[in-house]
Amino acid sequence: MSFGFTTLLAFIVAIGVLVSVHEFGHYWVARRLGFKVLRFSLGFGKPILRRVGRGPDQIEYVLAVIPLGGYVRLLDEREGPVPPGEEHRAFNRRPPLLRILVLLAGPAANFLFAIAAYWVLFMYGIPGLKPVVGEVASGSYAAAADLRPDDELIRVAGRATPTRQAAVLGILEEVVDHGRVPLSVRGRDGRDRELEIVVPDAERRTLTEPGVLLHGLGLSFWLPPRPVVVGLLTSGDPAERAGLAIGDRIIDVEAQPVADFAAFVAAIRARPGMSTELTALRDGARLSFTLVPKTVVEDGRSIGQIGLGVDGTVVLAFPESMETVERYGVLAAVLPAVRETWEKSALTVRFLWHMVTGRVSTKNISGPINIAQYAGLTANEGFNYYLGFLALVSISLAVLNLLPIPVLDGGQILYQLVEMARGGPLPMQAQVLGQKLGIAMLMLLMGFAFYNDITRLLG
Repeated sequence: MSFGFTTLLAFIVAIGVLVSVHEFGHYWVARRLGFKVLRFSLGFGKPILRRVGRGPDQIEYVLAVIPLGGYVRLLDEREGPVPPGEEHRAFNRRPPLLRILVLLAGPAANFLFAIAAYWVLFMYGIPGLKPVVGEVASGSYAAAADLRPDDELIRVAGRATPTRQAAVLGILEEVVDHGRVPLSVRGRDGRDRELEIVVPDAERRTLTEPGVLLHGLGLSFWLPPRPVVVGLLTSGDPAERAGLAIGDRIIDVEAQPVADFAAFVAAIRARPGMSTELTALRDGARLSFTLVPKTVVEDGRSIGQIGLGVDGTVVLAFPESMETVERYGVLAAVLPAVRETWEKSALTVRFLWHMVTGRVSTKNISGPINIAQYAGLTANEGFNYYLGFLALVSISLAVLNLLPIPVLDGGQILYQLVEMARGGPLPMQAQVLGQKLGIAMLMLLMGFAFYNDITRLLG
């Protein structure tokens, strides 16, 4: 993935929308509960547009130059002088329970946004692919469990898995929680079997790293055959020296048909240092090429390589039998939307806790670079993909803000609960110290997220 105008715009829209939703939650509840709102700003920095609302409160509405955030400023004696007669409307003078409701309103608005987004998606129809197994690596955990090519994953730990996403999330949860993954599968013969993938404790954390899970278990999902259309030739390697050209379509190796790139690679890897004849089509003409794959040592054994890659722009078409769409009516979509939001929220909380305890890799923490890349990717894929991305980020934003870190909503809620318990606010020195610690924690978290982003960019 790379950066471009679409990526930047999709990222700015995502942050702008989700932070605005969050801050509107604070704003709306604060006004309903009698707090005095001084300013509602979309963005930071110098105001681009400014309007003062009607009514006695004269609320200032601002659109600022930096669109990556926003804030609501409430009347508060700790931040400046309070006009006579307005003391009872200052944040610090309101009852702690009402303050908590205002603080909870921001995350609650993000959860409601996610529910609304999933409601739209379920009415629109969420497309998916059935979790049918493609390859099972010999000697892997999946092979030891007797998982076979063309098996369809019907359930994971008793939960239905109609899509690949559901199957991956289910497998990941079981690896993290138990190190055992109970599977119900349906074979190519139509018979159901009960299996269990067992993962040693020493491997469980490694499998939670981004992109490692399925490969680490030794399985992949089924993909349509990718034709061997030459898209890359390494200068000086056997394929180029033999005369192959970009656009050639290889149809057989040693007179054995190869309709899929994976089969082609396997055939070449099996012939290091051996004279090999390829047949390819070029502009409708059938051509023969003879080459000798160079010998490369990989994992202690010799394999053949010829310096050839396929055309990555060729779109793989999945048959209709592999596709699935989850769609509901206007009212029927409400419950699935609530359930989806709840399950994603609970999963986020559990995985955050498992990161703290060391059971899930901290490489899963993403920063703005990775988020921006996925914003651009989903925006290019279409409306439903981008809306699904917004729902997930909205949930993450809500959960993050509920963490008990002083500069976040969760930390401020903790202050109010302490005040209720002790019958008075914490000393100002304690609050200032908490703010400093909270800022340090967030800076450390952001630094770690940036490190993960850069590491991913560098491969």
